[in-house]
Amino acid sequence: MARGAGLALAALLLACAPATAADATAPVDEVMEVTKANWSEDGGDFEELFSEDRLGRLYSRDFVALFRAASDNAFAREAGTPFDYDVVVNAQDGCPLKDVSVAEGPREGDVTVVLARYRFTACMGDTPEFQAFSETRFEVVEEDGLAVIDDIRNEDGTGGTTSLKAEMKAIAAENAN
Repeated sequence: MARGAGLALAALLLACAPATAADATAPVDEVMEVTKANWSEDGGDFEELFSEDRLGRLYSRDFVALFRAASDNAFAREAGTPFDYDVVVNAQDGCPLKDVSVAEGPREGDVTVVLARYRFTACMGDTPEFQAFSETRFEVVEEDGLAVIDDIRNEDGTGGTTSLKAEMKAIAAENAN
């Protein structure tokens, strides 16, 4: 009886493993929790989105390679990042994030889109422009059975989107010159 129960449990765990391993929202949830904490009013310690630990767990190999190439300059070495703004909210100034949500969106080939919505200018005024939601699009892929972030995209103000990977490629190209 114990052997049968053990086999049933093993089969159940195997059946559940792929769904858990490829949870596309998991890396985005962590990034958004860090971002929310970094923008909080409590003045807690700033956490780096691109720490060695997070680079190894949350981002794709291609993303990490581009991040490292973009970080090969004096500014990035001193700042710890090649960016002079928050890449998630796409801004240098803002308020504590409010009404944060993360939801899995459509699949586009091998990419699962995960959308993070939040309000980050709510403390600046009551008018609709300050109370509006912003959205960040995370492109998540699966590597070695785990969901990892492959790109971060924000609205660019002209109806298009920015690509953090494209920005890192441009910075890396400048570093090579």
